[in-house]
Amino acid sequence: MQIAEAAGLAGLIRDATGSGVSSQKRIGLKPNLVVSRPASNGATTHPEIAAALITYLQKNNFKNIVILEGSWVGDSTSRAFNACGYSQLKQQGVQLIDTQTDKAKKYDCAGMELEICTSAMELDFMINLPVLKGHCQTSLTCALKNNKGIIPDREKRRYHSLGIHKPVAHLNTRVRNDFIIVDGICGDPDFEEGGNPVYGGRIFAARDPVLCDAFAAQQLGLSLNQVPYIGIAEKLGVGSSDLKKAIIKTLSSPLESYIKKQDSSGKLRRLAPYINENEACSACYAALVSALLRLSQRELETLKEPLAIGQGFKAKTGKVGIGSCTSAFKRTCPGCPPSGNEILDFIRV
Repeated sequence: MQIAEAAGLAGLIRDATGSGVSSQKRIGLKPNLVVSRPASNGATTHPEIAAALITYLQKNNFKNIVILEGSWVGDSTSRAFNACGYSQLKQQGVQLIDTQTDKAKKYDCAGMELEICTSAMELDFMINLPVLKGHCQTSLTCALKNNKGIIPDREKRRYHSLGIHKPVAHLNTRVRNDFIIVDGICGDPDFEEGGNPVYGGRIFAARDPVLCDAFAAQQLGLSLNQVPYIGIAEKLGVGSSDLKKAIIKTLSSPLESYIKKQDSSGKLRRLAPYINENEACSACYAALVSALLRLSQRELETLKEPLAIGQGFKAKTGKVGIGSCTSAFKRTCPGCPPSGNEILDFIRV
């Protein structure tokens, strides 16, 4: 797996877990399987990411690998394992743990007493595999909120009564976030249950969950104020949200060169009149869609003509464009690709 190789993940695991036989170290993979729907729907982590990661770990002599997850209240984790393609991964010699049926204990999480599943606390190293997507209550769900899947259902209900942002932040003072690989292939930028997948064709990794989520928010055109748990977690010492200090390295181009056409819902179809796409790369197009979804209908109607985007506009002139390919236009939002936040700021000027 290229991203694991580039990060030197095997060495990170050995450094974090100390001396001892690598094959005995218990490595946990925590995908987002909130609902029983395939990843193409925009809500769940692609099983191919987990499969490639398992192969990489086993080649480096890490044999004690578990996948742990608890779907949201009302859905079945075992059904999600089947529907999302994770049951097949048992053929690679890994164990699937349903945290909905797991034992749990109460822990002091920086002043909040919260229940956490035993299986998560027994890990030597945790690899968080969230999906980059929106959320109807918290605007964003990525690394920090993905750990809500390792608490029992009764605790998930209680989080909402506590105001979900605060317990999510406090939870991450205690649970592991040793390494994070974010599935940004086709997350729904608007809803955690999926249904409006936008193809982004990207995967990125991080070690700081706060920085990871700050970057994710930027990609979806969200300010940190719109995702309070990021700031709360930062104040609790979980990590830093300062993207100016982040070192971002690009390993390769998006997974596919051009946007993947999909059957979209009414929410995405209503954006079609505002986009003039010509050979747009996936990440650039996804950032534009994410930004437009944050605009009110009134703001959308202020756009006097569709926004041009794509490699088909290179060296061409026009009025308003998105991305470096439209640099010859009268007004351009620069970047390759620009983030959702940069596009939002550009549109609102």
